[in-house]
Amino acid sequence: MQLDDIETIAVLGAGNMGHGIAEVAALAGYEVRLRDIKEEFVQNGYEDLVWSLEKLAEKEQISEEEAQAAEDRVTPLVDMEEAVGSADVIIEAVPEKMEIKKDVYGEVEEYAPDHAIFATNTSSLSITDLSEVTERPEQFCGMHFFNPPIRMQLVEVINGEHTAEETIEVIEDLADDFGKSPVRVRKDSPGFIVNRILVPLMNEACWIVEDGTATIEEVDSTTKYDIGLPMGAFELGDQVGNDITYHVLEYMHEVEGEAYEPCPMLEETVENENLGKKTGKGFYDYEDGDGADVPTDEIREDVKERLMATMAKEVAYLVGDDVAPAEDVDEATMLGAGFPDGPANLCDDAGLQNLADTIDELYEETGEERYDAHDYLYEAAEAGGFYGSDEDEDGENFEVITFERKDIDVPEGHSEKQVAHIEIDRAHRMNTISLEILEELQDAVDIVEEEDQIRSVLITGDGEKAFSAGADVQAMATSADPIDAIDLSRTGQETFGKLEACSAPVVAGIDGYCYGGGMELSMCTDIRIATPRSSFGQPEHNLGLIPGWGGTQRLSNIIGEGRAKEIILTADQDYDAETMQDYGFVSEVVDKDDLYDRAFELASELGQGPPLANEFSKKAMLKGRDDTEAGLEVEAQAFGHLIGTDDIMEGMTAFMGDGEPDFEGK
Repeated sequence: MQLDDIETIAVLGAGNMGHGIAEVAALAGYEVRLRDIKEEFVQNGYEDLVWSLEKLAEKEQISEEEAQAAEDRVTPLVDMEEAVGSADVIIEAVPEKMEIKKDVYGEVEEYAPDHAIFATNTSSLSITDLSEVTERPEQFCGMHFFNPPIRMQLVEVINGEHTAEETIEVIEDLADDFGKSPVRVRKDSPGFIVNRILVPLMNEACWIVEDGTATIEEVDSTTKYDIGLPMGAFELGDQVGNDITYHVLEYMHEVEGEAYEPCPMLEETVENENLGKKTGKGFYDYEDGDGADVPTDEIREDVKERLMATMAKEVAYLVGDDVAPAEDVDEATMLGAGFPDGPANLCDDAGLQNLADTIDELYEETGEERYDAHDYLYEAAEAGGFYGSDEDEDGENFEVITFERKDIDVPEGHSEKQVAHIEIDRAHRMNTISLEILEELQDAVDIVEEEDQIRSVLITGDGEKAFSAGADVQAMATSADPIDAIDLSRTGQETFGKLEACSAPVVAGIDGYCYGGGMELSMCTDIRIATPRSSFGQPEHNLGLIPGWGGTQRLSNIIGEGRAKEIILTADQDYDAETMQDYGFVSEVVDKDDLYDRAFELASELGQGPPLANEFSKKAMLKGRDDTEAGLEVEAQAFGHLIGTDDIMEGMTAFMGDGEPDFEGK
């Protein structure tokens, strides 16, 4: 089966996850059969789905026509044969109990077409065990959405022992067609990726309080304001439901052994039905107390080391046991749990060898199996981290951008010339601009200025969705070293100003979203080309902000004050590439498949031009923006300087001889 063969999707279970998955599928254009065991259950789920669609339309995230069309595609049903009899994919989202799910699959197998793929939304149960209830284990996989499905980007796509590669590929394509980001879980392992990181972390937080090492407030203060996670451990437990954490941990304990024994503190909290926000009380009191009021100043270094060491142990298990590579662990956890950076990266930054030593010390002191680490932890620590040594072969330290020198195809006998290809390497976060990216961009520009053979720059974004969707406000807000808003604006202005003033010509190859800070980045390049599916906008006014990295100034200089005011004041994000070409912002619109080749070709052409003339032309234009006389003076001085250079003689000789000049910047 291919993605194009899928027309009808059955969703079994109309609870929060089920009706959310059905909504996502309907919005993607599929016919959906939403089924539950009682009429009242399925009607409640259907009504919740309709309410959600109406809210999306009210917020203008979709049109009223799109909302109505999606609603019309969903059929609420109780009869199983009617629900699955013509389905191409059946997504099961019934309660998280093995026996209930197995009973459902026994009934589904009776009515489902032979070609239908079964996908379970389980958050931790064995894909293999569930698949063996059916007569088509090779057509069975996990498709784990995160709550709420309409908003959460991640879908874990999980292999069972019998799952065919074709099945996984089709479900990955389906998740992508839903507008989600699929991350493959290569091995059927309890908790998969995200819960394998979160649940032991939350359990260890409980053990830290249980053994008297620290208080709940100290643990959450450390987790939130030092490690930099979006919530404290106990705050997160209350948010998702402490019963959910406990039941996942119970299953991990059953399958993996004593290393995942639930802490008595967590067990007691669940037994007392203090499940968190949904019951009004959990580790914090939401009815008679202040809720999760996490202090900012009760950070404990020993708590941080213990939690980070626990996280390193789980990352090592996932990577070492071939469940997922480090980059997938990071992507899934950022998308599914809102981590500002991935756990593998966090552990590398903290010093993986130190964390491995901490785990060893804890194991020696306590003998507890939860501190018995996978051998891969020590292998990775010896290699310099989950991602290896921080430095590449050139001694350059780039983690959130990719910096590559690409040779320009020059005529035989000409000097070596290169394009510096800078790629924003955060596809999992839509290539949003973080503080780390700003720092690394400055380092990249320094390299360009230092190396004579680099003659031009090409900037692109990684992945399929965005050049850059803006500033990563969440990461900056949750950073362990928060930055003042004015300093943040000035830092971005300084970085982008440095790029704009780069002596080498800079080309932007834009595909997908180019919003906010990402669009401000593109303004600092000299020539912009884009794909037809690209969209542009400065949405800051929707947040009560203004463009803060030079956008209020540069956009006017590029397209004129009237057009710039239109884009900034309306805060629209639906300016397409053709419109931006009409406005003079985009130079060319090319097919997606041709973007890189055309962008590199253009950068190469510019890179074979005279480097001194390129530099002085850019300086004169930049200087003359606000002061024409000053710009003209730079122009005159540059003209006088260039007239005596070797490059002008090279250019004139080549012109007279009808050859290609070999400019060397002399």
